[in-house]
Amino acid sequence: MKTNDRRLTDLMKEVDSGLAQLPDFQRGWVWDDGRIRALILSVIRNFPVGAAMFLEYGNESVHFKHKPIEGSPADPGIEPDELILDGQQRLTSLYNALYSKNPVHTKTEKGKNIDRYYYLSIENALNLTADDDKIVVSVPANKLITSDFGRNVEKDLTSREQEFKLKMFPLNIILDSAAVLDWQNQYYSYMNYDHEIIQQFIELFSKVINPTQQYQMPVILLEKTTPKEAVCQVFENVNTGGVSLTVFELVTAVFAMDDFQLRKDWENKRETYFSGDILSIVTATDFLTALTLLSSYMEGDTVSCKKKDVLSLTLDIYKKYSEDLCKGFSIAENLLREERIFSSNDLPYSTQLIPLSAICTVLMKHNRIRTTSVKNKVKQWYWCGVFGELYGSANETRYANDIVQVVKWIESEGNLPKTVTDFYFNPMRLLGMQSRQSAAYKGMMALILKNHARDFISGTEMDFSTFTDEKIDIHHIFPKDYCIQKGYDKRLWNSVVNKTPISASSNREIGGSAPSVYLEKLEKKGSVTATDLDGYVETHWIDHTLLRNNDFQKYFVDRAKKLLAAIETATGRTISGKDADEVKQTFGEALV
Repeated sequence: MKTNDRRLTDLMKEVDSGLAQLPDFQRGWVWDDGRIRALILSVIRNFPVGAAMFLEYGNESVHFKHKPIEGSPADPGIEPDELILDGQQRLTSLYNALYSKNPVHTKTEKGKNIDRYYYLSIENALNLTADDDKIVVSVPANKLITSDFGRNVEKDLTSREQEFKLKMFPLNIILDSAAVLDWQNQYYSYMNYDHEIIQQFIELFSKVINPTQQYQMPVILLEKTTPKEAVCQVFENVNTGGVSLTVFELVTAVFAMDDFQLRKDWENKRETYFSGDILSIVTATDFLTALTLLSSYMEGDTVSCKKKDVLSLTLDIYKKYSEDLCKGFSIAENLLREERIFSSNDLPYSTQLIPLSAICTVLMKHNRIRTTSVKNKVKQWYWCGVFGELYGSANETRYANDIVQVVKWIESEGNLPKTVTDFYFNPMRLLGMQSRQSAAYKGMMALILKNHARDFISGTEMDFSTFTDEKIDIHHIFPKDYCIQKGYDKRLWNSVVNKTPISASSNREIGGSAPSVYLEKLEKKGSVTATDLDGYVETHWIDHTLLRNNDFQKYFVDRAKKLLAAIETATGRTISGKDADEVKQTFGEALV
């Protein structure tokens, strides 16, 4: 990697000729008029505008399709010397505003498309107190600045003579010394070689025009030998705005060399397979990571899906496995719904979708994933990951272990997968599960729903259809206001032990009343008998007698025991430490 300063004039010539182009992954130019004017002001004042990053073209491991910068007349077929990885918006803005003779395609702050030329007010540029918008002036493509909805012409810049008359210097010639000299000579002639005019322009040239022509921009140059993963990492480290260079963007550019539009293919797949409430959270990079994991397993290679492995993905492999993987993701989504996870907001870990989808894809063969015994093992592995809280960050090594060990466990009754044996749940963790920020908290709510939990008023089981229709959400069982009034420990009453999913209508009836009071209100509201209501309450692993007696302490211990038992059932593992001293001290007794 090399770092050096380059003259802006030279950079613009490279853009104009096509020697510097964009890789295919760089998206459209998006800067608005105000931001372009601010950028121009920074340059003419010799302020730094940040570094650009280029990649030498011809890198064997990073073979990108290329395209000229927007506005450049360069032939797309010309092979560039360098590709612009970072600095697209700045270089495109500067090229179109300060070099190209065509109007600049930009937009207003509200997003309306407009075409503009940019002018420098000679008098205001030399006035230290002038406002910025009076120095660099944005002019419509017809070169008429109007007011009163176009009825009045405030400035007419449609000819050189009008530019001279209004002392407005066209900024799209500022980097062309010959054009500046020609404009200057005509300006002097128009002004009859007035001494003050000449002195004023000499001052403008020395303070603004010449420094702009000499302006230098730092450029980081990645050499041809730079590996793909290093290109990606370096870009992420230096990129301060614009489009981030993800693994997906890099693979998109590589596939484009074979005239395959990966972005379009992904958009089609996303619309077909990934528009549901759960899978909408899957990103393009997640999909490529899962595909790399799947293909490395299926091809008999070393199973891995680290960044370097994804970047080595070939188009043939992508085409071979991408459709099957989409189906695997759909199976994973259905499996999660069976476990009463209905939306991405309630998904404990989005990261665990990567190995889950790959495993489901492998098990599609002979419809094994449809059999109860196979699904139960996959679910057991899944819940061990959730309640063991093992997927808090991307963990490619665990993903690789998962697909190898889970499939082997299913196919040959082999050893338990590492994710299953790594499961550990401290009973005290129940008190730390206070909000949706915790994967285990979300998992606990899913298990309650899976227990055929019924709404307190309607008695309707909270399945996929009622979950949305009834606006099911998580609420306190012993209400917050009641607990505060009674002086109960917040660590207890605000934990998952005192929460359950119920409908918005039921929660409104509960309010801040004591359980004995709100249960009576619910009976009247829902025209439900006390016996039926007690049955609904029990589906949430709540002892109705303790609830009706407002016995928070006994209720809390009883429900904690039931939640731990539910975790043990889901994971197929035994939770240790339920009779530890800390547990007995905090809960008042052992949770056995």
